Amino acid sequence: MSGRIKQILQIAATYIGTVVGAGFATGREIVEFFTKYGSAGFAGILISGFLFIVIGTKLMIMARRIGASSFDEMNHYLFGTAASRVVNILMLIMLFGVTGVMLSGTGALFREQLHLPFQAGVILTLIVTYLVMKKGIDGILWTNSLIVPIMILFSMILSLSMFDSGGRQLLVAEDFTGGWKWIVSPFTYAAFNLTLAQAVLVPLSREAADESVIKWGGFIGGIGLTFILLNSHYVLYSVPRVLSYEIPIAEIVGGLGIMVHYFFVLVIYGEIFSTLIGNLFGLAGSLRKNIRLSSNAILIPLMLGSYLLSQVGYAELLHYLYPVFGMIALIFLTVVSAKKLN
Repeated sequence: MSGRIKQILQIAATYIGTVVGAGFATGREIVEFFTKYGSAGFAGILISGFLFIVIGTKLMIMARRIGASSFDEMNHYLFGTAASRVVNILMLIMLFGVTGVMLSGTGALFREQLHLPFQAGVILTLIVTYLVMKKGIDGILWTNSLIVPIMILFSMILSLSMFDSGGRQLLVAEDFTGGWKWIVSPFTYAAFNLTLAQAVLVPLSREAADESVIKWGGFIGGIGLTFILLNSHYVLYSVPRVLSYEIPIAEIVGGLGIMVHYFFVLVIYGEIFSTLIGNLFGLAGSLRKNIRLSSNAILIPLMLGSYLLSQVGYAELLHYLYPVFGMIALIFLTVVSAKKLN
């Protein structure tokens, strides 16, 4: 494999892995933003996919051209000196909040799918996180390059397994005319994920050999995200009863055999973990620029705080935090969309 192709695939995999976190991989996030709107969720996913391709790629190219190494510098360019201070604080709060969701997701996964203590999942994740974080961006690239291809394969297997299930009608007119929220939801979803993803996408842009690598990586990453979203939504939409589970995707996989079930649980864990380390990478990088402390002195308190937040509960955190963060992130999406590339 040539160096360019390897870079393109690494960028694409890291883009996908940064977005596909606890809510996405387990199905809860897809339920909140798409599946609860029925068949209109398919149209919503296509809108989000377009935004992931166009805005995500633009964000990386913009970061490369201005030489930004962190989301702080990117926000300074987008919003100016005064406003960027407020935006950066909001970003830190959002990243910290979602890190708590990720940790709580690992606990829920251990409890609901492996019948192990909630705390075992959280504490094990914190230990592995610390080890990977010591390797920096290389650890993030390696983790996503390993997990994302397996995630795409399993997404295809899930969809194929539902074709003969006699599921619901794919297009229901009432789902589109019964309300307006399904139109707003894909914008808030994309805005939320792109806002948080910049914590990894901005420094990632510096790893590319040139802009064409970024363009192809962003395009393939956006297509991959759209594909996984459509597959996951189709599965959840076809089996409404799973919407009551904290880990609905894993419940479906459970019907495919015990070995497949446990292997997929491992994949879900990997996706949660990839977003967790991405968020912590962004948090720690930002704080290091403003606080003169060692990496350990910043990372350990962040992990401790995330642990305390994770105790609130996975479903509760996702239900209340994600929609609010999505509305805040719409401002970021609007500014990036309007900003011209120099």
